[in-house]
Amino acid sequence: MKTNLFACTAGLFLLFFTFSSAFAVDGTAILQQVDRKMQPESYELYRKLINIEPDGTSKEFVLYTVKKGQNKMVALFLSPASEKGRATLRLDDNMWLYIPNVGKPIRITSLQSVVGGVFNNADILRLDFSVEYTVQHIKEEGDRYILNLKAKSSAVAYDSLTMMVDKATLLPTTIECYAASGMLIKTLRYSNIKDFGDGIVSPSVLETDSPLYKGYKSVMVYAKMQKKELADEVFTLNYLPKVDGLR
Repeated sequence: MKTNLFACTAGLFLLFFTFSSAFAVDGTAILQQVDRKMQPESYELYRKLINIEPDGTSKEFVLYTVKKGQNKMVALFLSPASEKGRATLRLDDNMWLYIPNVGKPIRITSLQSVVGGVFNNADILRLDFSVEYTVQHIKEEGDRYILNLKAKSSAVAYDSLTMMVDKATLLPTTIECYAASGMLIKTLRYSNIKDFGDGIVSPSVLETDSPLYKGYKSVMVYAKMQKKELADEVFTLNYLPKVDGLR
């Protein structure tokens, strides 16, 4: 009798475990869906970057941006006049800054910032999250998923991320960015979901602040995001002086 009871209990446990595993949330699949909802495979968009100082003064930049695949991005400065014509290129973990009238593009790093403020180059030239991070853990909490992400290499700007994702939209609402020491570097907050057309529905405002820069805030506003076919030639150092011709 005891043997039959044990066998029955073990069978129920195995059935429950199999059922639970079959319906477990796949964190990697969720992250990949977040990437595709945030930005198409190949696209163009305009962005306004606003750096706000503790005294309330601000400085604005307007950028035209194109991206192709998971590892290619170019951003061209349209304003202010002092920055017009500058362009940045990202290929995988490699980044360059092109300045008109300077001999050749110069190498830049992910943690530097071509605009100052709280956004760094990795934020401005962001690749898909699933390219740079693996999902270590995911849990459900009310109407959101919480993903704990770990950088795939030391070249990534942040060692780990805690990403809050809205279940209904599969779009991130908040991302906390951490250093390898566990120190919070900055918090990214997405808002104002917008229908850009052609099936693109994504946050149009990104704000960030950092405990390392108390009183400072940076805002990125997205406009005119649309799918666009782009040649590989666009994402080369030689093409940087001609990026404006894509508009």
